[in-house]
Amino acid sequence: MPIYQVIILAIVQGITEFLPVSSSAHLALAPWLLGWKDPGLTFDIALHFGTLLAVLGYFFRDWVQIVAQAFGIHLKGEDAELARNPKLLWLLALGSIPVGIAGYIFKEQAETTWRNPLIVGTMLIAIGLVMWAAERVSRKDRDVGAVNALDAGIIGLSQALAIVPGTSRSGITISTALFRNLDRVAAARFSFLLSTPAIAGAAGSAYHHLHKNGGIPPDMKMPFLLGILISAVVGAGVIAFFMRFLRHRSLYPFIVYRIIFGIIVLALAFFRPPTG
Repeated sequence: MPIYQVIILAIVQGITEFLPVSSSAHLALAPWLLGWKDPGLTFDIALHFGTLLAVLGYFFRDWVQIVAQAFGIHLKGEDAELARNPKLLWLLALGSIPVGIAGYIFKEQAETTWRNPLIVGTMLIAIGLVMWAAERVSRKDRDVGAVNALDAGIIGLSQALAIVPGTSRSGITISTALFRNLDRVAAARFSFLLSTPAIAGAAGSAYHHLHKNGGIPPDMKMPFLLGILISAVVGAGVIAFFMRFLRHRSLYPFIVYRIIFGIIVLALAFFRPPTG
């Protein structure tokens, strides 16, 4: 795999995994649009490990507090918002169940037939409209400290839809959190915390499958490590940017991008068949 393709795809993953624009759509479409060979499972695993490191690194202090307070341990300098929700670890566990089930049932379709430009383009537009509706109707008057089991269950169910390329894990979960009247920052924070077990589970499962089939091919070791590093660094930077962005601005720029991009993808799908 050429190094320039590694760099480009890792940057794309780092940017799009945490913005509500669908990393799966961009990674599925990039080889098709650029005429590249699909990089395959090995490189996908590297990108998932990279974005896992990004979200764990950025929210490391949150996770330490979430785990500690779940077992009745109080730490110095606790985040007051998280401290009001001592059961948050168990709520995140509850919210992670649906995507685990969906991934187990529909893993093959998600990695093959659903990586279709027609499906991707449709989902880009459809979830963009869902995001628009969420922005319009949400009261945005609750924070992570107020999240309850019903919130976690509903947001977790929506995350299951993210296995369909073009959906966007952050896009659908932030939208659902807004429908539950969380403010934008709280919606994104809960979304990213909820994504951590899902990303870890997907990366771990894929790596186990790869290991059973002989491990990382010798010619993919450098792309694997480079993909992890670049996607981790870029991903952490994007999370920091997006959290700051949402303090003062809405999701509308991402909604417009999704709809325009989706229309372009659908138009191209009718005139340019996917590469084999």
